[in-house]
Amino acid sequence: QLTSSSFLRIGQLSNVDLNEDIHELETELPRQRPNEIPHNEKLLSLKYESLDYDNSENQLFLEEERRINHAAFRTVEIKRWVICAMIGILTGLVACFIDIVVENLAGLKYRVVKDNIDKFTAKGGLSFSLLLWATLNASVVMVGSMIVAFIEPVAAGSGIPQIKCYLNGVKIPHVVRLKTLVIKVCGVILSVVGGLAVGKEGPMIHSGSVIAAGISQGRSTSLKRDFKIFEYFRRDTEKRDFVSAGAAAGVSAAFGAPVGGVLFSLEEGASFWNQFLTWRIFFASMISTFTLNSVLSVYHGNAWDLSSPGLINFGRFDSEKMGYTIQEIPIFIFMGVVGGILGALFNALNYWLTMFRIRYIHRPCLQVVEAMLVAAVTATVGFVMIYCSRDCQPIQGSSVAYPLQLFCADGEYNSMATAFFNTPEKSVVNLFHDPPGSYNPMTLGMFTLMYFFLACWTYGLTVSAGVFIPSLLIGAAWGRLFGISLSYLTKGSIWADPGKYALMGAAAQLGGIVRMTLSLTVIMMEATGNVTYGFPIMLVLMTAKIVGDYFVEGLYDMHIQLQSVPFLHWEAPVTSHSLTAREVMSTPVTCLRRIERVGTVVDILSDTSSNHNGFPVVESNPNTTQVAGLRGLILRSQLIVLLKHKVFVERANRNLVQRRLKLKDFRDAYPRFPPIQSIHVSQDERECMIDLSEFMNPSPYTVPQEASLPRVFKLFRALGLRHLVVVDNRNEVVGMVTRKDLARYRLGKEGLEELSLAQT
Repeated sequence: QLTSSSFLRIGQLSNVDLNEDIHELETELPRQRPNEIPHNEKLLSLKYESLDYDNSENQLFLEEERRINHAAFRTVEIKRWVICAMIGILTGLVACFIDIVVENLAGLKYRVVKDNIDKFTAKGGLSFSLLLWATLNASVVMVGSMIVAFIEPVAAGSGIPQIKCYLNGVKIPHVVRLKTLVIKVCGVILSVVGGLAVGKEGPMIHSGSVIAAGISQGRSTSLKRDFKIFEYFRRDTEKRDFVSAGAAAGVSAAFGAPVGGVLFSLEEGASFWNQFLTWRIFFASMISTFTLNSVLSVYHGNAWDLSSPGLINFGRFDSEKMGYTIQEIPIFIFMGVVGGILGALFNALNYWLTMFRIRYIHRPCLQVVEAMLVAAVTATVGFVMIYCSRDCQPIQGSSVAYPLQLFCADGEYNSMATAFFNTPEKSVVNLFHDPPGSYNPMTLGMFTLMYFFLACWTYGLTVSAGVFIPSLLIGAAWGRLFGISLSYLTKGSIWADPGKYALMGAAAQLGGIVRMTLSLTVIMMEATGNVTYGFPIMLVLMTAKIVGDYFVEGLYDMHIQLQSVPFLHWEAPVTSHSLTAREVMSTPVTCLRRIERVGTVVDILSDTSSNHNGFPVVESNPNTTQVAGLRGLILRSQLIVLLKHKVFVERANRNLVQRRLKLKDFRDAYPRFPPIQSIHVSQDERECMIDLSEFMNPSPYTVPQEASLPRVFKLFRALGLRHLVVVDNRNEVVGMVTRKDLARYRLGKEGLEELSLAQT
């Protein structure tokens, strides 16, 4: 769509006035896309389908289950454990790959810039160094943003909101594809090396989920290869369970926190939970941490010392030096309040920014330009802050990776540079563990302020990157500042160690932004290797969540809402008892008779206006007109497979059907069933009949039309349903409840509100 001249001009945008250029682009691309996309968060999108978490217990399924003996069930169980082990190993390896590549590329970049700065400090002309730094950043980020914007837009962001939706039962297109994984991994590496205010931890969760979905299916649709293994697991029920294991493995590889990973899957993800699943997920997380640990230990040259359990290692906090006393607990609670308020501010700013992005910056080329702009601005801000800072610290005894001398005396380094001139993970560890007096309060204050706005601007760009580490960094900076001011006030009392307050500040800030409680407490405890702080961290996180929820919801929930995803929370809205199934359900329902004309089925499936996915099957009673009783439920995907294999009554009578359909035929078509348009049905075949009795689910879940909304919601959410048939007292179909009908009702500021449905 773009001509080559406009591509060239995009390359030169750095020295053109942006507004002129965008107008020129618009004159060149007439009538293609609107300049402004009207967007309203009070919408629910109809483009998202549900997952069929509930098995269809038709005759084929029951026959297969009866054929399988006890030994075969045992092999299936063993296969599940094998898949979980493979998920763990591969997630660990992907994490290692990201870590090693980022370390080497970022190290190279920082060495080049450092040599350049040292050279120009002596003879003047530091603006060249700034130009070099900004250009390096912008060019790396440009590549990282282009692959996301033009190849796979789902890979943008941290991927946690998308995985939350998938585990909630919403099918987000392309979210667990191999292509997404490749783009995700490359994008993360490029955006961290490009010096954006991002972390590589969030995307690990998405990567783990993609790996899990891929392995458990035993084939890749992107590569068009089928390995003919694990065929039993080709349905949404099994796939979704494995994806929750992959998400847990991702968390545990990122933070070295296997228990935290399991709790993350439990808290954020899986709506359907059982004991065996928990145990398997824990197994996958442990394997993933262990793999990462062994590979990185070998890479760092001490093969027997397993000391790097996660991508981020906060280092050990010693209990002797770092205990806490009872009078500090109110201080921690106060820090929680501050974290909640700052987190709410972060989310509110990001909300307005995202609305602006959805409306105006929706063309891929503009998204790439914005990402490059942010990268250049980040480098410039960092450079100016380092240049203006006069905070010098002695070099000996400090563990700074790239000490910049700039205008300090010999043997000293600029301490602002340790914060900006480093990958964010290293800066967090420095803030936790540097001895008291390594930072000037002024430095910390300026850094917090700047980094807060940079991180807020960066989240939601079209690059793949997480928000975990930037929020920890902001929190650690203001926490350390808080600790320093406390020790000023108490005349250097022993208990006011700034590192401890940096940890609490980090927890408060992260809790205030993402609002996770249980898993985050455990992740922080496992990552610092210290159980003593369990109680204060829990207090801080709870306070931050309560205070933040008073103002605005968590960052991930907010982005899910902005995408208009029909997400079902744990409970129905509190005030919804007055609504009944009759008011919630969708009508009219398209029903099929048990023995139906093929032409009718094809017409119903081709009708784009209704586009239903589940059809109640009723008793065929030719002479009467009234709707007969409910006999079962059949899915669109099953009907398509039946039409594709031409399973018609007439052909069966003439022995034209070579064999009976097996479940394997349905599994081989999963997950991308062909569209109805691709199936050719001749005029004679339209007059045939099709018998649905052995393919329909004869026992679908139903509710009476008087059932209250919370009751319907509980049934729907706990069983992970996709269709819930509403019947009257004669067992005749009156309506159908789907995910959209339940997700429409939401608690707003004024009470219960109903969202409108939109096609986009």
